[in-house]
Amino acid sequence: MTAELLRLRDEAPGERPGVNPGEFWPRLTAATAHLDPPLGVIDRGALAYNAADLVRRAGGVPIRVASKSIRVRGVLEAVLARPGFAGVLAYTLPEALWLASPRTRDSVAGAATGAAGGSDIDDVVVGYPSTDRAALARLAADEQLAARVTLMIDDVAHLDLIDAVVAPNARPSIRIALELDASWRGPLGHLGVRRSPLHEPAQLAALARTVVERPGFTLVGVMAYEAQIAGLGDAPPGRPVRGALVRGIQRRSRVELADRRGRAVAAVRSIAEAAGTPLQFVNGGGTGSLESTAADPSVTELAAGSGLMGPHLFDTYRGFTPAPAAAFALPVVRRPSDDIATLLGGGWIASGPAGADRLPQVVWPEGLRMLGTEGAGEVQTPLRGPAARTLSVGDRVWLRHTKAGELAEHLDAYAVVDGDRVTGELPTYRGEGKVFL
Repeated sequence: MTAELLRLRDEAPGERPGVNPGEFWPRLTAATAHLDPPLGVIDRGALAYNAADLVRRAGGVPIRVASKSIRVRGVLEAVLARPGFAGVLAYTLPEALWLASPRTRDSVAGAATGAAGGSDIDDVVVGYPSTDRAALARLAADEQLAARVTLMIDDVAHLDLIDAVVAPNARPSIRIALELDASWRGPLGHLGVRRSPLHEPAQLAALARTVVERPGFTLVGVMAYEAQIAGLGDAPPGRPVRGALVRGIQRRSRVELADRRGRAVAAVRSIAEAAGTPLQFVNGGGTGSLESTAADPSVTELAAGSGLMGPHLFDTYRGFTPAPAAAFALPVVRRPSDDIATLLGGGWIASGPAGADRLPQVVWPEGLRMLGTEGAGEVQTPLRGPAARTLSVGDRVWLRHTKAGELAEHLDAYAVVDGDRVTGELPTYRGEGKVFL
């Protein structure tokens, strides 16, 4: 059913959907007219465009799909069926176990109703360390899952915790990847996210030696996420000076990271090969850095997810523009004055530093803005602007979330729109009864 709904295989990018808002959003309105908002949609054409564009930008390097930016099994499965994508980068171990569990006839039949069966994905890397003892015990009790799931670590304490849950002689070998801190420590201090404490090649090599020397573990990979490049738009609207500063920082960071990551990977690869377990992957990048990360010869695969769904946070890059593949509609329920139309709900705020860029973006009808005194509200969102005068109770307004995956936490399912009609729906993690974080 997923393949039938999404049909992503072998498509090439044509004109970007959404270039003409006056065509794109009214088409979604007409296609979903029989559905009551609040509702979320995935536009099949936009998703196909984004998938093809990511593959183009990756330049032949395979892309591991970042599940946190999707949170819809049907989308993960459809994307993985398309050439250019391989494996999943999960965000929790329970999620990884769920995705990697063998699919059964019952799980296929019950996918839309929240059946517990897995997706039979045979390559899942958990992008963050796990301290979930129950999930670790389940991983250690299942040889097939242990062969499919890789744990990320950056500290000996992570190994100690696993051993405390299940002793090495009582479990299959646990697949381990190491995370290198990819942040840039330049004149402005630390730039990037606070992830691994392992910044220098020698630090990564020391932990690699520990892993290969301890029974019950197999070193298989390395990861480094350059957030200061991949997750920071280099063309913020109306801020040319900031854009120039960001681009300068990113250029210097790319050069520094390519050298440091290359030395770190070479050291770890040597240690792994000496132990008889050659590295299987070196993961890097994100949607915003596919080209530069793919050019790094030490990297064997990329990570991306947000670029598939096209949230508005990724509108601020010079090199690419994703199509708005995922969006949501809210109904007008009040007209408190002639120039204000009030929506039901709307407070779907993105994580990260609190600011205007974390608010949903009102995209259609054009000419609407939130009130500074109320913003995006828990149960109502008043909108003002010329277009508000044209809206009636029962009309719908389209919005885009700041982030790609967090929208799914507010929805049980996405309606799939193909052209001018709804062809079906895909349950989100939430719709399948799963809330992993």
